[in-house]
Amino acid sequence: MIAMGGAIGVGLFLGAGGRLHAAGPGLILSYALCGAAAFFVMRALGELVLYRPSSGSFITYAREFIGPWAGFAAGWMYWLNWAMAGIAEITAVGVYVHRWLPDLPQWITALIALGALLAVNLASVKLFGELEFWFSVIKVTAIIAFLLVGIGLVISATSIGGHPAGPANLVADGGSFFPHGFGITLIVMQAVVFAYAGVELVGIAAGEAKDPAKVMPKAINGVLWRIGVFYVGSVLLLAMLLPSSVYANGVSPFVTVFTNLGVPWVADVMNAIVLTAALSSCNSGLYSTGRVLRSLADRKEAPAFAGKMSRNHVPYGGVLFTSVVYVGGVVLNYFVPSEAFDIVAAISSLGVVTVWAMVLIAQMQMRKKALRGELVRPSYRMPGAPVTNWIALAFLGLIVVMMGFAGGAEQIAFYAIPGIIGVLGLGWWLVSRRRPEPAPVLEPVLVDIAR
Repeated sequence: MIAMGGAIGVGLFLGAGGRLHAAGPGLILSYALCGAAAFFVMRALGELVLYRPSSGSFITYAREFIGPWAGFAAGWMYWLNWAMAGIAEITAVGVYVHRWLPDLPQWITALIALGALLAVNLASVKLFGELEFWFSVIKVTAIIAFLLVGIGLVISATSIGGHPAGPANLVADGGSFFPHGFGITLIVMQAVVFAYAGVELVGIAAGEAKDPAKVMPKAINGVLWRIGVFYVGSVLLLAMLLPSSVYANGVSPFVTVFTNLGVPWVADVMNAIVLTAALSSCNSGLYSTGRVLRSLADRKEAPAFAGKMSRNHVPYGGVLFTSVVYVGGVVLNYFVPSEAFDIVAAISSLGVVTVWAMVLIAQMQMRKKALRGELVRPSYRMPGAPVTNWIALAFLGLIVVMMGFAGGAEQIAFYAIPGIIGVLGLGWWLVSRRRPEPAPVLEPVLVDIAR
């Protein structure tokens, strides 16, 4: 539920509206392709986790199987991913609340949401787990309800805002499944990857699970098919319920459907649910970055403060460190509220792609060691390796290249890549100078989440 909660967030509940408007029904293909990539990444991560569960997760594996620099880069890119994603989530909170309180500035709502979630994460890991479980239950229940209602509307060809629901809407704009060309379908995959980000949270949570060898395979397999159904199924239904041109950027497509259906109270209920989704994903971001920063701080690859632990076994230093960046997101909402979401979502996607690539490469290196007899692979393995690894890596590379042709926020993120690489390179050089002797590979597990 934690992995599903982290993945099902504003990428679907908010971002899908603008992407449907931009790409048309072709967005369904984008979600399907990115879902396939997420499947292989999760299976690769599952094999690594079953080899050795660790709260450092992919950072530990990148360090061990690729090199110390890779662990450093993976850790900070994952932090960048969730730091930017968290800003996107609290931005979405402001957008949703604006429906009810149009005169309340967006940055005030974002600040209130950040304060509440920070309090939860600093309290205890058990409180986080309980809250995230119920957040996930609300989101999953809402999507299931939407799928059932949507299927009913399509079967009955109900008129929604003057547009009969049905498969005809898949080619309602210009008579084509790709009304704006096939290229835009590839370009929007960056935003789709952002929507899928969070599935890897199950790897971090494994380090605090009671019996990872038993629960991890079931959790990973369950998350994969459920997210595939929820994401691809939801986007498919959205495309059949209304022509893609009706959807708009900055408005939840689910709210758009029920508003056009003429049932205002249902639209308000859905708005409350997507608000919960945004809070949930931001909650997951604070949780994951706290653990990742502690893992880096233990090896002196992050400020020492980031490794501080509370009596309740909460890495409060890392949580507070990330929250400072979230405050920067509140400031961004003050100056550019309309562009804030797209800018941080695009930068966040770079972190997602980097971490996913590290997972795939680390699994390939582990497989090579196993073939040489240096270790024993777990029975839960990456299917089709190493061919599927290379296919997934090529796909991730395509996403990054297409960002350069997107324009707007995506292009800004693309041109920021050399700067990000330069900062990481400088950081690793400074860390290497300060710590000439390599530290042990193994990292401590924090605490059983069952407690």
